[in-house]
Amino acid sequence: MFKRIISVGLGVIAGYLMTLGVVEVVQAWSLWPDRETQRAAAQVREVMMLLNRHHVETEEVTGEKLAERAIKGMVGGLDAYSGFLDASSYRQLEEEMDSRFGGIGVQVEDVDGKITVVAPIAGTPGERAGILRGDVLVKVDDEDVRGWKLDRLIGRLRGKPGTPVAVTVERGADGDAAPREVEFQLKRELIKVESVRDVELRDGGIGYIRVVLFGERTGEEFKAAVTRLRDEGMRALVIDLRNNPGGLLTSAVEVVEPFFNRDELVVYTEGRDPKRRVELRAENAERALELPVAVLVNGGSASASEIVAGALKDTNRAVLVGEKTFGKGSVQTIYPVGKDAAVRVTTARYFTPGGAVIHEKGIRPDIRQVLTPEQEKAVFLHRLRPDVTDPKAFEERFGVPMAEDTQLAAAVAELNAQLAGAAPTRGGKDEDTDAEETGAVVAAEPEAKGGAK
Repeated sequence: MFKRIISVGLGVIAGYLMTLGVVEVVQAWSLWPDRETQRAAAQVREVMMLLNRHHVETEEVTGEKLAERAIKGMVGGLDAYSGFLDASSYRQLEEEMDSRFGGIGVQVEDVDGKITVVAPIAGTPGERAGILRGDVLVKVDDEDVRGWKLDRLIGRLRGKPGTPVAVTVERGADGDAAPREVEFQLKRELIKVESVRDVELRDGGIGYIRVVLFGERTGEEFKAAVTRLRDEGMRALVIDLRNNPGGLLTSAVEVVEPFFNRDELVVYTEGRDPKRRVELRAENAERALELPVAVLVNGGSASASEIVAGALKDTNRAVLVGEKTFGKGSVQTIYPVGKDAAVRVTTARYFTPGGAVIHEKGIRPDIRQVLTPEQEKAVFLHRLRPDVTDPKAFEERFGVPMAEDTQLAAAVAELNAQLAGAAPTRGGKDEDTDAEETGAVVAAEPEAKGGAK
């Protein structure tokens, strides 16, 4: 039975982040709100009956097929995140909520009509093979998928663990070079991702925690990691949210709770009715933890990651380092319709404690430090294979030169400066504007020994 649940992003999805901001499953409203809508519905019914009686292709104009086409057109044309869920898609959504499925482990979005990788999920076939943020999916098993809808693509990427799938991506131009196609031969796996990884204490008492998604146990795991690092003598903390595509909203709130006092506002949502503002507040039973914090973000940090980054930045509890986040901050409500289908409708937006809009804007870092796609690939491959330490062997094995994690180095440099008495670096406030990204740009210091793995 599909349970009622609130979620952000659903970051553990093979091939596709479900693009849900805050998801709520409710019962569909069976009454039309006004006479104008009643008249329009009658017109739709009349057209369906005409097609059913007179169109030459009788198999294409059954009531079921016509109704599905009509609903898809109505809902799908509203925005990028609203849509119709047929029986198969609805079952997939249930599996995604359960966080167990067979797939390749990359999260994608429809960006300007192109199905684009937002983030590969850590430790999955897609990440290990070298699929990168920004890659555009163009073929699956030699079938051209350009122009496909996200739901259809999910069905092709997902499957029984152990089964092969060929994925071809178009990789962006480098300098004057034209985009090129890269093919990956993958095997699907059961995707069950550990959400908190690479917990370690670096030189100078700087802790490091990497959060790869926000699942049911992320809050508990994160708080345990913080406790462990404090027991080891932590004086400052780096939280790595790079390429974290999201997950459960409740887990995002739990991750920021150690740094907030009880009842402090973490995030809120607003829909058509301003009176229905929904606020989520910290339930921390202890006094807020006070220590220098840096949060690593990039264009693959989406949804729940942006809630965490926005809450810590807005309240001056952390300095953000890296690149502007993805910008996914809408609320979808799931309305079951009929026997086994549903519609997903955008019903609200969520906002940082200071009122900043996240959706389609993203969160700007205080310290802007950019990695090229090649550098990013090298950094994350080195984390997966820390045993390959020789630069020549690394490049021969992975096809890219070894690169320093300058974003992490910049975060460590910032925290060391704060521990030495310097004021935190603060970039421009996030505003509802399309102006060029702001934030201090720094030259990163060399990364300290014992970097994140």
